[in-house]
Amino acid sequence: MSRTYNLADLFEVVADAVPDHTAIVAGAQRRTYRELDDRATRLANHLHANGVNKGDHVAIHAMNCAEWVEAFFACFKISAVPINVNYRYVEAELRYLYDNADCVAVIVEPQFRERLGAVIADLPDVRLVLEIGASYDAALAAASPDRPNLGRSNDDLYVLYTGGTTGMPKGVMWRHEDAFFATMNSARGNKELVRPEDLGPEVAANASPMTMMAIGPMMHGGAQWMLGNGMFVGGTIVLYCERGFDADAILRVLEREHVNSVNTIGDAMARPLAEAVMAAPAGTYDLSSLWAFGNGGAPLSAAVREQLKAAVPHAAIMDSFGASETGATGAKVDAGEGFGAPRFTMGPHTTVLSESGEQCAPGVTGKLARTGHIPLGYYKDPEKTAATFPSFYGKRWVVPGDFARIEDDGTISLLGRGSVSINSGGEKIYPEEVEAVLKKHPAVFDAVVVGTPNERWGEQVTAIVQIRPGAELSEADVRAHCRTELADYKTPRTVLFIDEVHRTPVGKADYQWAKATALRLIG
Repeated sequence: MSRTYNLADLFEVVADAVPDHTAIVAGAQRRTYRELDDRATRLANHLHANGVNKGDHVAIHAMNCAEWVEAFFACFKISAVPINVNYRYVEAELRYLYDNADCVAVIVEPQFRERLGAVIADLPDVRLVLEIGASYDAALAAASPDRPNLGRSNDDLYVLYTGGTTGMPKGVMWRHEDAFFATMNSARGNKELVRPEDLGPEVAANASPMTMMAIGPMMHGGAQWMLGNGMFVGGTIVLYCERGFDADAILRVLEREHVNSVNTIGDAMARPLAEAVMAAPAGTYDLSSLWAFGNGGAPLSAAVREQLKAAVPHAAIMDSFGASETGATGAKVDAGEGFGAPRFTMGPHTTVLSESGEQCAPGVTGKLARTGHIPLGYYKDPEKTAATFPSFYGKRWVVPGDFARIEDDGTISLLGRGSVSINSGGEKIYPEEVEAVLKKHPAVFDAVVVGTPNERWGEQVTAIVQIRPGAELSEADVRAHCRTELADYKTPRTVLFIDEVHRTPVGKADYQWAKATALRLIG
């Protein structure tokens, strides 16, 4: 059978090539590629037999588990579209998401059934609810084991709902072919794949497939992309399935499963891992198999980088940058340079553009832009699509709003989103750049920067700082430290010390909380 760059086709090519390799480890659950393929096939057939057709949207409302992955590929097998549901959402958010995504079916974990039940009456399009557990297993057992194909193509949709940090969540629509090459091809070194069938011999020839661990939830794009990257090289994906972040539990899994690479999301995940290793007696954790920390989604501070290097000195730190709208855009191995702003080596289709769509000269601030394999746009939002996916000189780009500049060595520094930039006296200041410098101070445990009103300058830079236990730090100390690396107008005019800096559940800066807190404390 001729294959396409459809994610189901690619997965089946790998499953046929290495059927007995372990594909998924999720707590006590383990699946070989053969088992995962069979269960995804049976689930696909059950969905189709119950009215889920090509192009229909199916919500996956669960924490990390093997069934999450089964549902993901089951949808693709019948050209349906899996919709990632944030299991932390309350009723109003769920009502919006299910309605906006036009879901016709839901695969739900038992612990979220009650919350789903509270909104289901408002979702007339939902015609099938399948609860993970006995009902789910019975449905698979009764379904056909024959692989379905309703006419898969490169143009089938993969929709990824964003986290909604700048408004309500938006569904980013990718063609399968674009999604594969832009988000799930990094582990292959972004090599060409002339024919989808060629993936099979390539994977079968890999004598040492890697084992990768996703700490973050599969409901987020970064974890889904790590899943795809690992699977399309025939590797093993280890999911973290506990409800709360437990550094000891994660380290025990890394040890038990001989994990080679673990993905973190900024200091919120990396710091407790490093500190747990450093605090434990020597030999408590055997991390000899771990050769890389892959960090993305939120930057690592210089202090935490040094902690990771001290805790696991043989492991490299690989920084990556991506967004729901851009895919896996850039990466860089930490070589100890200590840049003030995150800096990446970008692919050939990524650059920095001016407002008129021309490439910026080195040192000139513009907006990060990518062309080539990019999304179609936002689901049911043509206005936002037109703004984020413009065309310049006959070429279509995605410009998600990240300010950036090209450096003299060709790398690109990321300065932050325009939605949280600070305009002080006509100068644009990007919080991430100031935060990176603040967190270099040995007494600073965490920091977030926002703009607050200033009668003379319009806005001023205000820093919210959490001091390390036992350390002492004054406002004057903070400003003096910042002036060693930042222009005076970027230096915080006000420094607010607080017991704990709040972050989002995945470790990103919570600028809404920070703004409200700063205004309250300033009065």
